[in-house]
Amino acid sequence: MRDRYQQLVTTVPGRFLARRVGLPEPPHLRRHTPGDPLIPGTVVLGSAPADAAPGGTAAKDPGGTAGRLAKVVAPMLAAAGVAVRELGPRTEERPGERTPHALIFDATGITRSEQLLALHAFFAPQVRALAPSGRIIVLGTPPEHCVDAREATAQRALEGFTRSTGKEVKRGVTSQLVYVTPGAEDGVESTLRFLLSGRSAYVSGQVIRVGSAEVPPPDDWERPLAGKVAVVTGAARGIGEAIVGVLARDGAHVVCVDVPSAASALAEVAAANGGEAYPLDITERDAPAALAGHLRDGVDVFVHNAGVTRDRTLANMDAARWEIVLNVNLTSEERINDVLLGENVLRPGGRIVATSSMAGIAGNPGQTNYATSKAGVIGMVRSLAPTLASRGSTINAVAPGFVETRMTAAIPLVIREAGRRMNSMTQGGRPIDVAETVAWFASPGSAGINGEVIRVCGQSLLGA
Repeated sequence: MRDRYQQLVTTVPGRFLARRVGLPEPPHLRRHTPGDPLIPGTVVLGSAPADAAPGGTAAKDPGGTAGRLAKVVAPMLAAAGVAVRELGPRTEERPGERTPHALIFDATGITRSEQLLALHAFFAPQVRALAPSGRIIVLGTPPEHCVDAREATAQRALEGFTRSTGKEVKRGVTSQLVYVTPGAEDGVESTLRFLLSGRSAYVSGQVIRVGSAEVPPPDDWERPLAGKVAVVTGAARGIGEAIVGVLARDGAHVVCVDVPSAASALAEVAAANGGEAYPLDITERDAPAALAGHLRDGVDVFVHNAGVTRDRTLANMDAARWEIVLNVNLTSEERINDVLLGENVLRPGGRIVATSSMAGIAGNPGQTNYATSKAGVIGMVRSLAPTLASRGSTINAVAPGFVETRMTAAIPLVIREAGRRMNSMTQGGRPIDVAETVAWFASPGSAGINGEVIRVCGQSLLGA
């Protein structure tokens, strides 16, 4: 679906008019193309000073660092071909010198609120020089893993900083907070690769937790799913079709599932991506058993993407509309998970990825059924995460905001424009943005990410 307003403001007269009257100017977003470098320029890496350590003072070691991640991240990124410039307290930075494409700050050494000044000291001189579609990443310690209340307080404060910078900097810049559990330092590479690359173009203002897990790095980061089998439901069009394409690009053999009435389109999607079509109504009572039979050799990645809407205000909604939405969007997924786990269809180290929605986080008028189902998906992910972890597997969810699909094309103009503009990117996302996030969850390198719900919404101004 074309965004005519965005096309207009890219013209000289349109840009002039937008600036004259203060209208939003949607930026061009850097998205991933196979063969692209991880990031097209320099990453500046900083860390909290040594006085962030308990009992330390800046006078004792003004150039030292106390963070536990910078020393891991620097060689990790260098090995990935990224130009890294480390910026310590002794480094004299000249704003504008060698325009950075990403700013990464290791805040794990901040143990009390007074030391949050280190955020200002690192970012304030550099943020104006950050390139368009640049990246801001703050690395912290999960508050629940901090040694005392003051450290937990300071680490929780990082969330307000990253969410605010994401809304403030504009120009397609994204800002994220990555909490890394002590002992999980070596498991952060997959997340950093995703956040630095064009794959995360429409993901901003997120808080991501990387926990301890055995993380087998992919043999090839460009094809991390080589030799894996993936299943995608709702695969015949829209976001599902994009997910199939990205998983296939990353090396997976994809089994494409959709209702029998979409068999023709499903076959085309499967053929275009070297996969196989499996027409199936997942709400049928015997559907989970049928899937298990078809996947008798097991599956590595299962993506619950199928979903429907039947919108009405609650007072005008009949029981049939309520039932079909809950059945397709939530209950069928639970029943399939029972088979995936109960009959060991999901292979060891497997991934389950579900599709929630911003409606499941913030609610939406006229969508009590849909929002209930998508909030239920979040509950399913978080409640099953310990079970999956015990099997060396993970379950996570994406929560799309306004994404340009045939479904959103049918939304009335005023509501559609509000959906596009009410986020930090001032534009709608694309199905590929959701698909790239699913692929990040599916990667073997993402073993430490479990029970997470990541919004793919351009940092919507609504919701958490």
